[in-house]
Amino acid sequence: MDLDARIKRRQAHDEGQRLVQNYESLSPAAHIEEPSDRGPVFERLLDHLDPVFEGTLPPNAYVHGAFGSGKSAIVTALFTHLNRLSTQTGSVIHTSTRAASPTIPEFVYLDMRETASEFAFYHWILDACVEETVPKHGISTDELRTRLHDALSQWYTGAVLAIDHIGEPDSIETETLVNRLSGLPSNVSWLAISRKPPEETDLTTYTATSIEINRYQRQMLVDVLMTRASAGLTQQALDHDLARKIAEWADGNAHDALAALFIAADRANRERRTRLKDADVAAAIEEIPRPSVSMARVQALPENKQLVLRKLVDLPSENRASVAATTDAISTSPGLDLSRGTVKRFLYEMAEIGIVDRVQAEGNSGKGRPPSRVELRFPATLFRRLYDLRQDSTVAPAEL
Repeated sequence: MDLDARIKRRQAHDEGQRLVQNYESLSPAAHIEEPSDRGPVFERLLDHLDPVFEGTLPPNAYVHGAFGSGKSAIVTALFTHLNRLSTQTGSVIHTSTRAASPTIPEFVYLDMRETASEFAFYHWILDACVEETVPKHGISTDELRTRLHDALSQWYTGAVLAIDHIGEPDSIETETLVNRLSGLPSNVSWLAISRKPPEETDLTTYTATSIEINRYQRQMLVDVLMTRASAGLTQQALDHDLARKIAEWADGNAHDALAALFIAADRANRERRTRLKDADVAAAIEEIPRPSVSMARVQALPENKQLVLRKLVDLPSENRASVAATTDAISTSPGLDLSRGTVKRFLYEMAEIGIVDRVQAEGNSGKGRPPSRVELRFPATLFRRLYDLRQDSTVAPAEL
């Protein structure tokens, strides 16, 4: 935890004794600059990237690991530090007309949840590699690709891409991704990041090595929870026994462990307490579906779909007894300017990609296909709080 965070926490403490000082620090969708106890993983990745320090590109690689193993947190942290090194050494000056070549390549992180379209894919890379702003309108995909080739043709070392969340239900096909990558300049290499084991993807045909990121060991996960608690909660709000309880339940999944901490802290905060209790953790664990879907994936949905989910999480159980009942309740709720047909289509689309489940109702004695109720694949409290924080950014997080 850095000094700025410590100072902000003291400032918040002076404003009143509140348990939650910063919700974002507790969110499983947020990544910290220094992931806890992951030194060996960083070393394996640095071993692979070692050629960049000699002015050449590493070969392509496939990075894989289970949900909640910290793949995104580790790679984003590493690429952030490597780009900072490039800036500090003055080796990279991001202009499309620069004559001098950098000694270290540009490191570009792409989240396929946000860059699935071909236009977004090339726009994201080009925007990271040049200093001037790349327009989002009035420019074609072909022109973006041409500009990217022109910019990187001036650089001897080029760029290393980290392409995250490959192979998710709403992601592009592997063949489509390979075609895009083959259309990049020759001085670009990439890391493909996915949950799938190497033997279950064709991407490894195009990579020289595979790097596995294992789940967190229990004590590592306790350290993660204590680190996040020190940044987001008042002092001594979380004791080690409760952290160990969460870590044991999460079984190496940092996402679910942080979700449990977030929900438990929110419960205690609403009751105006300054320490978490066993009942808070038990209630949080009970709320989290297993398996659950990544909160970052939910937050990457289009705004209209997130608004539908925001209405959905507040519905009583009787209004979720069937898709029809859920659709009616959401489409008639205040503040929603979507037709009933659109709401129903959104629910079906989100069920297809695993954001929600359609569970067949029990005890149906009528004829025909029984109705299916809508069940969340993510904890309602976590999504509700994070959604509301984003919608009202003018209010201090601890006050919401």
